[in-house]
Amino acid sequence: MAKGMVWLVGAGPGEPGLITVRGLEVLSRAEVVLHDALSHPALLQACPRAEIHDVGKRVGEAVPSQAAINAQVIEFARAGKRVVRLKGGDPFLFARGAEEALALARAGIPFEIVPGISSPVAASTYAGMSLTHRDLSSSVTFITGSDRAGKDWSPDAWRKLATATDTICVLMGMRGIEAITRAIVEGGRPESTPAAVVQWGARPEQRVVESTLGNVARDARAAGVTNPAVIVIGEIVKLRAELRWYDNRPLFGKRLLVPRPAEQASLTAAAIRERAAEPVVFPVIELHDPPDPEALRRAARELSNYDWVLLTSANGVERLFRTLREQGRDARAFGSAKIGVIGPKTASALEQHGVRADLIAEEFVGEGLARALLGRGKPGRVLLARALEARPDLPRALADAGAQIDVVAAYETRPVSAERAAALRSLLENGDLDAVLFTSSSTVSSTLSLLGPSGPDLLARVVVASIGPVTSATLKDRGILPQVTARTYTVEGLLEALESHSWV
Repeated sequence: MAKGMVWLVGAGPGEPGLITVRGLEVLSRAEVVLHDALSHPALLQACPRAEIHDVGKRVGEAVPSQAAINAQVIEFARAGKRVVRLKGGDPFLFARGAEEALALARAGIPFEIVPGISSPVAASTYAGMSLTHRDLSSSVTFITGSDRAGKDWSPDAWRKLATATDTICVLMGMRGIEAITRAIVEGGRPESTPAAVVQWGARPEQRVVESTLGNVARDARAAGVTNPAVIVIGEIVKLRAELRWYDNRPLFGKRLLVPRPAEQASLTAAAIRERAAEPVVFPVIELHDPPDPEALRRAARELSNYDWVLLTSANGVERLFRTLREQGRDARAFGSAKIGVIGPKTASALEQHGVRADLIAEEFVGEGLARALLGRGKPGRVLLARALEARPDLPRALADAGAQIDVVAAYETRPVSAERAAALRSLLENGDLDAVLFTSSSTVSSTLSLLGPSGPDLLARVVVASIGPVTSATLKDRGILPQVTARTYTVEGLLEALESHSWV
């Protein structure tokens, strides 16, 4: 059997968007992935066909030894697999990547190292502290809070470090922060030296405690800060007052429920993380083939016979092109037919298949698409591919104008299993959410179906945000008044509206 290969990939500090392009490329082709506890779970979406193994080390839990992890990686590689060892931060900076690479080299297994952004660099950056600065710091020392055997460094070791470098970054040092800071003061660093502790750096959970070397241990304990954290000591901590950019964003740290189908949730989650908020992905509907899939197949075979093909969602785009692929055809099947869509997201989904929309409705609702199309004259023969259950306004308006319109279900939405209702209720009852993002009437109906009679009362505990007037009308019909309604009926527009919301 052919020998496999191993990639030691740095997952970065936590924010999944900080993984390197090379790291993401390698993940997408992996057959087996062994990941650490600190690698973000969203990264595993990049390797949906891979066999996943959690080998993370967690305090208080039985975990595989390093030797056992090495042996497991080698075993998979010898079986001819493409193996990714996904490690938090950078594989070669306090991540034991060198030990794993040596084990591979000695076993004769080919490997590649894919660097990642290290946690102290990311944590300080996301906290607004530049580790080097021409006037404040020309040297940096990275050090762990304990030695190879897990024992605390001696006070003498910290005293020697105290004045040997401008900036000191201590990783995983919260257990001994009192002894560490005391020894550094005894080594000659003034108690008044700026210091900070950054917990869960570069993530929406990020917490920063600013203090001085003499008081940072007391202040961090009072704030309840624990590992994973980085202790930063040096004059560069003062830069945070002006360079703070991440944790002062309007949505920083907010937990936003995304009740969208799994196929759509990843893009929404990424947009939320870009705003320093935390997406809580909880699909309340699932996408399925329509009851009569032959109708879509037939329409796909006849695309070139239509004057216009209308698509009202990215889901409709994907389902139509999947049907074309199953028939061994591609975008050329449209022939001379023009394509009209609702909104830029649907247009973007179309462009992923190499096709540009001839018409994009400025109003992101069915009526808007009808008005835009009728503004171009009599539309002729029209195909509308959309969800099985949808509002009748668009086809009605076109039929009234004399169009010959065929409405075909490209997919249908169904509620997820009722077993998940308890989990959703728990999130709302325990105050684990700040807002719920409703992006369609179907997400409203399915969410309330899961929550049952207590749904309106539970949603009253959070900010209810709606993507547009149609969804808001559905909420109001169910006795729920949305506090936020997007002016631009897209996910981006919804998040912008949330940013302007008063959270007091």
